[in-house]
Amino acid sequence: MTNSALNPAIVLELRRRIRTSREKAFRAWTNPEQLKKWFAVADGFTTPIAEVDLKVDGRYRLGMKAPGDNPLLIVGGVYQEILPPEKLVFTWRWENANSDEPETLVTVLFYEQDGITEILLKHELFTDIEQRDKHAEGWMGCFDHLERLFDLGLTQNSEEVR
Repeated sequence: MTNSALNPAIVLELRRRIRTSREKAFRAWTNPEQLKKWFAVADGFTTPIAEVDLKVDGRYRLGMKAPGDNPLLIVGGVYQEILPPEKLVFTWRWENANSDEPETLVTVLFYEQDGITEILLKHELFTDIEQRDKHAEGWMGCFDHLERLFDLGLTQNSEEVR
């Protein structure tokens, strides 16, 4: 397996511009009721589980459900850094993942200018490109739902960087 420190190609970086204040964007990432409204990888998914203990060393747990008779997809981790409304850093591990799948790290930065917040997401420590690309697809779906939460239309200004 390849280590992302040796191969930066397996680090995922995404940017999304959202027409809202960074305080509201930050709240959407940290408030359980807000997370239930947008944290879904694709249309038709729901998020019945959103637990947040927003403090350094506090835990979070998010559960998504695909349409139909599918099991919950549950991810959780620990907050490592919280600087409202600028930055979140947290670990990421799927509960139902293979035991050999490592914990990864997510950093989310919020920058605001003229009523538009740019969200920069860096997800790292993947073991391979396939794992990174699966997460990229999921995060892009989540960002799409986050935009809809704020009734936005700035997708033409969004970019994905790998």
